Amino acid sequence: MAPALLAEVMEATWPPAGTRRLGPFTLREGAGGGKRVSAASCDGPFAEAELDAAEAAMAEPLMLVREADAALDAALGRRGWRVIDPVVAYAAPVAALTADLPPLAAFPHWPPLEIARAIWAEGGIGPARIAVMDRVQGPKAVLLARTGDRPAGVAFVACHGSEAMLHALEVRPEQRRRGAGRTLLHAAANWAASEGATRLSLVVTRQNAAARALYDRLGMRVVGQYHYRMK
Repeated sequence: MAPALLAEVMEATWPPAGTRRLGPFTLREGAGGGKRVSAASCDGPFAEAELDAAEAAMAEPLMLVREADAALDAALGRRGWRVIDPVVAYAAPVAALTADLPPLAAFPHWPPLEIARAIWAEGGIGPARIAVMDRVQGPKAVLLARTGDRPAGVAFVACHGSEAMLHALEVRPEQRRRGAGRTLLHAAANWAASEGATRLSLVVTRQNAAARALYDRLGMRVVGQYHYRMK
């Protein structure tokens, strides 16, 4: 999965409230939706004066740094911007992740049911991130998983062409290690297949060992990585 395509799919399936160009930089307005929709990014060579201008234009300077952004990473490091939240991207063919699930093990719907909103809220995913989901223009769905006839977890999935991406996967603490995460991945793939998508991807913080172990077991492979720098 080429880095440019990964960035495109992320932007389409988890969009900021607004963007504007400033030289080679893209500045984003996240409206409280988190780092992914608030961080600026650089789309090519830059001059120090252009970085000065981008930094001055951000109320809370935050930059997304991709693998190809070595010069930007070094420049921000010299300016004292600290590295936060290294992220890894995973992907797999949709066909490799689809599975027959028991009835009501997980079901797609839109807009989010109140129980889905409640589970997200328990994990710190509030109205501002729900608003990110609302902004998605393509096919999208909330997935609600059940374990033992009780709501156990929730996730959001959206399509951009033949690409599907999973976001905001949250499993209730008391329901963890009981298969809800796996069920949500399979349900996302089943939904993606129904929409004609051929690949499912997601991003996860590097230190989330439990989630990464699940993705490895399901045969997903690392296709990219990035981190943030914050002033």
